[in-house]
Amino acid sequence: MDESALRNHFRDFIIVILLLAFIQALCGCAARSGPYATPSAAARDPARAQKLTMEAAELMSSDPMKAEELLKEALTADAFFGPAHNNLGAALLKRDQLYEAANEFEWARKLMPGHPDPRMNLALTLERAGRIDEALATFNSALEVYPGHIPTMQALARLQLKHKRTDDRTLGMLKEIALSGETDQWRQWAQSQMHKVSVN
Repeated sequence: MDESALRNHFRDFIIVILLLAFIQALCGCAARSGPYATPSAAARDPARAQKLTMEAAELMSSDPMKAEELLKEALTADAFFGPAHNNLGAALLKRDQLYEAANEFEWARKLMPGHPDPRMNLALTLERAGRIDEALATFNSALEVYPGHIPTMQALARLQLKHKRTDDRTLGMLKEIALSGETDQWRQWAQSQMHKVSVN
């Protein structure tokens, strides 16, 4: 092989290597897209994520599968949009996908540190999985970040009574629920339970 042919062969070899590197880079970019990619600040679209999350909220009861799709799209738009993680977790919990739901609530908890809902929802997931001690601790952590959060108080008091794990706060929570419970059923339930706790 003469020198000219050798140079051409070497040039072709370099071109092939460069093309392979380019293709690999493209594949890498594609693999990093999706709801759990770590986007650059410029790539995030929180306005779109919020819009899609609101659309999904309206469909949670009537078309839960479509709602899930929209929430995943929202997280593709902005992986750090906590409400989309929380709502996706709620949708997964309804389908008894406990591990997946817990993962979404963990994301939401980290992204919404002052909001009780992800912690409360994580506690409900742990309860359903039979991890009662962890559920009680997680309900308590929700009340630490948002004292007086009625939905968490309702869930915690119910769990304490169900598993005979009442403490010195239970009666106070029941009194609060009896006054400010989310529904008449919760208020009546709390009133009926107060006597049992005070007798004990």
